[in-house]
Amino acid sequence: MVEAFVRLLCPECKKDWETKPSELPGPRNNFSCPGCHATRRLAEFMRTEHDLKTLKQLQ
Repeated sequence: MVEAFVRLLCPECKKDWETKPSELPGPRNNFSCPGCHATRRLAEFMRTEHDLKTLKQLQ
């Protein structure tokens, strides 16, 4: 089985990274950037619409 990853991009500091959807809260929950600690809804950190759809499908 292939593991899925979602790509994230911080709207504040522009840090980008990948992680497993299972390691993240729901898309409407608050999430903090590990780089600058900016806090927003997780959906705002999704790099693309496809990443957001993947997150929603696998949670």
